[in-house]
Amino acid sequence: MSTQDKASCDSVLVQREGAVLVVTLNRPRVRNAIDRATSEAIARAMDLLDADDSLTLGILTGAGGNFCTGMDLKAFLRGERVELEGRGLAGIIETPPRKPLIAAIEGYALAGGCEIALACDLIVAADNAQFGIPEVKRGLIAGSGGLIRLPQRIPRQIALEYALTGAMMPAAQARQWGLVNRLTAPGGALDGARELAAAIAANGPMAVRMTKRIVAESPNWPADQTWSRQRELLEQIIASDDAREGAWAFSEKRAPRWSGR
Repeated sequence: MSTQDKASCDSVLVQREGAVLVVTLNRPRVRNAIDRATSEAIARAMDLLDADDSLTLGILTGAGGNFCTGMDLKAFLRGERVELEGRGLAGIIETPPRKPLIAAIEGYALAGGCEIALACDLIVAADNAQFGIPEVKRGLIAGSGGLIRLPQRIPRQIALEYALTGAMMPAAQARQWGLVNRLTAPGGALDGARELAAAIAANGPMAVRMTKRIVAESPNWPADQTWSRQRELLEQIIASDDAREGAWAFSEKRAPRWSGR
């Protein structure tokens, strides 16, 4: 069942689909470029995702056949700061949500739009989508995470080539390098993301959230603390109601009824 959330506004649509929150950038006339109001609206949607225990994960997509082409330059020329203090562009570059977020990408994901996609955990893309951080072509740098996250997601020398040339990366190439999880036919990215989201939402919500946390944080843990830190988080899951429910459901050969506790 799908319901529109009160967090929706003209530039960002927010829809609940069971345990999944679908957030749609809704500025198709400017290829979903980000102005200040759009950053603020996305940030509110991400806060809702994290705060609502009935939501397990989110999908971020764009209306009108494109994902996002980055910062709205007209807004910038009007003097708007489209980045939010402590959160960055679109309210997620510096502080992604604690729960998993899937980017569903059609058309262009360029400049800040590519960096927003990189701030998501998983990417489903139509096979005609295009990725790129072309800031060097304007005498700028990809300062909203592109230079940090892209070398973490694909081989460093390949990331450096795209960053230095500003060239676009076709979706098939992005899939080859491991940037994209799943490819779909044009027009099918959101449905593909919904399919992936359903597979994730079927699992224990606490376990899903903790899995993302450990994958995100563990590379920065001191080597001599890796196992102790994971053990501390693991104990929280083992002690949860959901862990017991998962075991009972398996033994009784039925679908689990998660409480999120």
